[in-house]
Amino acid sequence: MSSKNKKVFAEGYSFKKLFLIFVIGSIFGALYEQILNLITTYLQTGNLVWELRRGVIYGPFSPIYGAGAVLLVYFLAKPNYSNLKTFILGALGGGAFEYLISFLQETFTHTVSWDYSDHFLNINGRTTIPFMLVWGFFALVFVKIVYPFLSEQIEKIPIKFGNICFYIIFIFLVIDMAISWTALIRSALRRNNIEPLTPVGHFYDKVYPDPVLAKSFPNMSFDVRKDKKK
Repeated sequence: MSSKNKKVFAEGYSFKKLFLIFVIGSIFGALYEQILNLITTYLQTGNLVWELRRGVIYGPFSPIYGAGAVLLVYFLAKPNYSNLKTFILGALGGGAFEYLISFLQETFTHTVSWDYSDHFLNINGRTTIPFMLVWGFFALVFVKIVYPFLSEQIEKIPIKFGNICFYIIFIFLVIDMAISWTALIRSALRRNNIEPLTPVGHFYDKVYPDPVLAKSFPNMSFDVRKDKKK
C-alpha cells in the first residue's frame, strides 16, 4: 500500500482527534490552574499550597479547558484565519465562553468557581476584558503553534492502539462527567432541603455529600455570588 493511501489514526478534524484534543486540554487546564493557584497563594501568603483544581471528581481533568480547546480547533484552526482575526475571535469567544460557563454553573448547581466582581473592567463578575485579551493570546498560540504539533503527533499513533485508548478514555470520561455534574446538581437540591425522589438521589447523598464534593472541588464556593441580584 502506498504512503498516499495509508490509513492514519484520527485524521483531519475527526471526532477522535477532537476528543483527544479535549482530553489534552482538560489535563493541561487542571495543571495550569493548580500551578497558577500555587504561585498566587505563595505571593499572597508565602506558603506553598498544591490544591486540586479540576472539573470532575475523578482524574486530573478540567473539561472547561478541554471544551475550549475543541472550540478553538473547530472554529479558528479549521478555517485558518489570519493571526489578527484569530486573536480577536479568540478573545471574544474566550470571554463569552467563560461568561456562559459561569452562568450555567451558578444556575444549575448554585455554586461559583470564580468571581471577578472586584477586578478591573469585569463583566458581571463572570469575566473581564483584560482576561479576554489573555484568552486571545492563548488562542493565537494554541491555534497557530500548539495544535498543528498535537495534530501531527496524534496522527502518528498506531491505529489499533489509538482506538483502544480512545474507547477506554471516552467511556471513563463520560461516566466521570455524568457522576460529577449530577452529584453537584443533587448537592444544590440538598442544600435547598429537597429530599431525593429516587434511589440514585439517596446514593448520591450517601457517597457524595457536601464534604466530599468540597474536597474534590476546593475552589468551588457553595455560596451565592455576592453581586447576584436579590
